[in-house]
Amino acid sequence: MQTFIGDWHALVILVLAGFMPNEVWRMLGLWLGGGIDEEADILVWVRAVATAILAGVIAQILVSPPGALATVPAPLRYGSVLFGLLVFLGFKRSIFAGVLCGELMMVGGKYWLG
Repeated sequence: MQTFIGDWHALVILVLAGFMPNEVWRMLGLWLGGGIDEEADILVWVRAVATAILAGVIAQILVSPPGALATVPAPLRYGSVLFGLLVFLGFKRSIFAGVLCGELMMVGGKYWLG
């Protein structure tokens, strides 16, 4: 078990320093935001800004990919995004299905190309 988990002290530090501080804010947000109307103008704006930031990050990664993603040919990257989008739209707007299928296409395409 020691070889599988590694140094358990590092895992404890990771949970205490990385996971717990974030969970406190998530739970506080859940508690404070429980009664807010989801269709309030401010929340619609926040969702729109978050979506725009995510779209910008994805576009930047597609156009100038970092690290190992730079070895994936551009047509495969763009095709994987398009395939993921089509699956997303075809499966009742399931983000999980779209991301999973896009990733599988990219990994499979990279494996097939060598």
